[in-house]
Amino acid sequence: MKRQMRFVCLLLLALMTAGALFASGAAAPRQAAGNQAVTLDFWFGATSSEAGPPPAEWKAFQIVREKLNINWVLTMLPSSDGDRKTKINAAAAANALPDMFLVPRDILPSLANIGVIASVDELYDLMPSWYKQYGGPDGREFTSFNGKSYGIAYNGGGQPRNEGMLIRKDWLDNLGLQVPVSTEDYLAVMRAFTFNDPDGNGQNDTYGYGAFIDISANTEGLGSRMDPFFGAFGVVGTWNLSKTSPGLNVRKPAYLEALSYVKSIIDEKVIDPNWMSYARDDFRAAWKQGRFGIMRENHSAYASEANYAPFDKNFPNGDWIVLDPPKGPRGEQAVGSYSNSYGIIAVSAKAIQAGKGPAIARLFEWMASDEAYYLLGWGELGVNYTLDANNVPGVDGLPDPNKAYTKPEMIPFTQLRGYIQRNTDAELVSRYPTYKAPTSGKTMSALLTLRDMQKRPWNTVVGVDTLPTPSADIKRFYEQGVMEFLTGERQLTRANWDAWVADFDQLGGQAWEKAGVDMARESNFLR
Repeated sequence: MKRQMRFVCLLLLALMTAGALFASGAAAPRQAAGNQAVTLDFWFGATSSEAGPPPAEWKAFQIVREKLNINWVLTMLPSSDGDRKTKINAAAAANALPDMFLVPRDILPSLANIGVIASVDELYDLMPSWYKQYGGPDGREFTSFNGKSYGIAYNGGGQPRNEGMLIRKDWLDNLGLQVPVSTEDYLAVMRAFTFNDPDGNGQNDTYGYGAFIDISANTEGLGSRMDPFFGAFGVVGTWNLSKTSPGLNVRKPAYLEALSYVKSIIDEKVIDPNWMSYARDDFRAAWKQGRFGIMRENHSAYASEANYAPFDKNFPNGDWIVLDPPKGPRGEQAVGSYSNSYGIIAVSAKAIQAGKGPAIARLFEWMASDEAYYLLGWGELGVNYTLDANNVPGVDGLPDPNKAYTKPEMIPFTQLRGYIQRNTDAELVSRYPTYKAPTSGKTMSALLTLRDMQKRPWNTVVGVDTLPTPSADIKRFYEQGVMEFLTGERQLTRANWDAWVADFDQLGGQAWEKAGVDMARESNFLR
């Protein structure tokens, strides 16, 4: 009886959570379903989480309705990976998933196992252009298990190694400091940025480092913003996929060293104290307000015109530069770990059961067309962009320069560009044009920033996105335990750490590691 009551309570909680989460979505308005148009709901991940969804007058809504007989309803997912999973899992528990939704791969198997998403194998023949351009056999394999593909893969959007360490060069100059190299150098600069008034405003309002918790399957524990500090001790990311020492980094002796270093940053109060509560957008608002002087950030989120403009307005003399991640006591360093992988769009079982499969395939086939490529990527020709002699989009000659696709106000019109980009050199030049910052006049280029970040030290973990994921209990124990050591709830000593690892193993951590290493070895992922 107690078990039954517990199940009922959990179910009610899931339903209540789902209702609250669905109510917060930012969706495009539904149009009248005349001529029996098919309505397709799509929960998407926005290219720029700080901007809103496409507005009602977006040209794509009209084209999709008239050409495909589809009412396309868009809802922006939360920007953080964890919040997205919470929203998706709550919807799955309430059997209220949309027709299509962006999904992290690590929860794809569980959604398939409970029957709330459908196999999409039968759709591939109905969208041959999309399949050839954006997914292909490799993308299909990436979304497959038990012999079936459970998601539409796409390879558009972000570039590999597209984040890096950035530091306020103007603050270094104000304090007469050099660019830090070692972990000791980094800590010394963090202290100076926190206690020595680097912006010269006479206020005690700056910090050395800024971050937020951004956990994914490959950044368990504290997330990607803390990866550079773990890279300094050779334990960056969730997995070590070297032939000599494969396994979970959290079970390696050096992990305690890295965690101790991060704890020293917290104990000395040289990190923005809001880092544990910041969401991605809060973090980005904070650096644009001059709150901290060192961070790991995405190249476009930092340097694209729409994203850099607020900082430029607030600090026209401010100057960020890319630098190497900290070098640890054994000479190790890495911004993070990476693997070339795919984004995944899942299709709900309800959508297929309702006969929406052909309409979904029509939509994706249109998204692979040149019409959609330019419209979703840059906006309307002659309004938001122009084409040069080589058909490369730009902004020269626009009647109203304020409507250029590079302007902050126009970002909502290109929120889905990450799904259709082909990542050619010409496209990258167009996507990340060189420009003059509006207030300072500084020459800026997100593309040059990307190239700089890509050449910094990174750790390659091929196939990491396909490795087994931890159970909910192990994941919770892992993340809570690491945080408890940092906050002082658990004293960080060798004995206490060893005891925690032993408990982790007993809960299933060691078995998880063995399953991952066995799979990586069988799949030839070890390097």
